[in-house]
Amino acid sequence: MPPINVWLLPVLAGWVIPGAGHFMQKKAGRGALIFGSVLLMFLFGLSMSGMMFTPEKGTDVLTSLINYGGFVCNLAAGGMYLLTTMFGYSQPDLPGAVHDYGTKFLVTAGLLNILAMVDAYEIAAGKKD
Repeated sequence: MPPINVWLLPVLAGWVIPGAGHFMQKKAGRGALIFGSVLLMFLFGLSMSGMMFTPEKGTDVLTSLINYGGFVCNLAAGGMYLLTTMFGYSQPDLPGAVHDYGTKFLVTAGLLNILAMVDAYEIAAGKKD
């Protein structure tokens, strides 16, 4: 495993601002694609009034798993998640396909950013170009 000082800064920068870890490593094209993709997914989710998950215990194991997993995925969107919660975005879980798709877009933006952080780690560690 490579030393932590080699990969920590690009991974943290990539969490706060999607694609920033790639920009730091002179991979501007890849960083721009990641930034645009995560930002658009997140904005589409907000425009569809998607729900942000909160870490709360449900009535059964599956509900708790969905709530905690969704929260981790929302949090993985980094700075965008922090800004939206700081400015008070709090959409309840509404019935309907549009709101459900919005929730899925918000979660998927975080999952895509996790993949981008893993990619930034692998580039910093010298495992890929």
